[in-house]
Amino acid sequence: MSTIHPTAIVSDKAKIGSNISIGPYALVEDNVEIGNDCEIGPHAVIYDGARIGNRIKIKQGAAVANVPQDLKFANEESVFIINDDTVVREFAALHRGTKETGFSLVGKNCLLMAYSHVPHDCTVGDNCIIANSVQIGGHSVVEDFVIIGGLTGVHQFSLIGEHSMVGGTIFVNRDVPPYILAGRTPAHYIGLNIIGLRRRGFKSEDIETIKQAYALLYDKGMNVSQAVKVIDDELGSNVYVKKILEFIGKSKRGIVTK
Repeated sequence: MSTIHPTAIVSDKAKIGSNISIGPYALVEDNVEIGNDCEIGPHAVIYDGARIGNRIKIKQGAAVANVPQDLKFANEESVFIINDDTVVREFAALHRGTKETGFSLVGKNCLLMAYSHVPHDCTVGDNCIIANSVQIGGHSVVEDFVIIGGLTGVHQFSLIGEHSMVGGTIFVNRDVPPYILAGRTPAHYIGLNIIGLRRRGFKSEDIETIKQAYALLYDKGMNVSQAVKVIDDELGSNVYVKKILEFIGKSKRGIVTK
């Protein structure tokens, strides 16, 4: 059974599933789709273009699918997608895409903490934690199982690789490869995310191979191109090493240094 507070304003054009709770003074605009078993908190605003999955919790004052903070935006149609089981905490700001991609997206089972910002044309993968006041730049890609610490800023067009952890109160101005810890500011490679990898069931031998790959990349005095060739020759058969090499190959900003 759905519960809509009498002070909430919910468009009769919005497509809303079953067992929905909408709190006081919330606003749901026309071109909105909300799945089943969702919670919309007080004073939250769900703008045109919101595509919200099932079992989503959106806390007080959050803004979902607001127009992009992009001066080139000309009110073209676009969406912001939130996939199942994600939690959006208070006062988070989520902006839909521009004509460049047409969408922004947050994956399944994510936690976006208070005051975090997911901007236009940005993709956040599954099982990510974006901590308080993290500010991500437009067109960035955050892969699966990433944790970004509070008050960190991420430059536009950045890539942050899967299973990496980025520290708090730092600035990310280069791409963060998979499986690493990034710290200091601007962000640098400071080691493997070993605890995270173990918690997620990575085998010890795979962790050791990943460690060897990054030792070649960061500790042997080679430039990136030289290191990539050696890593591919010596360790390239490992599935996770392949992902590291693929990530480096698609990086346009260059990867973080040590």
